[in-house]
Amino acid sequence: MNKKNNKISSFEEDLKKLQGILDDIESDKLSLEDSIQKYKEGMELTKKCQDALDEAKQVIKVLEDEK
Repeated sequence: MNKKNNKISSFEEDLKKLQGILDDIESDKLSLEDSIQKYKEGMELTKKCQDALDEAKQVIKVLEDEK
């Protein structure tokens, strides 16, 4: 598997992790401290996903410019 496919897999895994974090927070079963920790983890994953999307947009732009 090449580097780009790894990024796509990682992106998809990170989205699944984000959904799990959201489910945990919405469940009301976490303490405030645990909720804050999950929130921090979610924000880190969100940034990572956004960076991956920005990179994908750049690749698409380059491909479109090559037409």
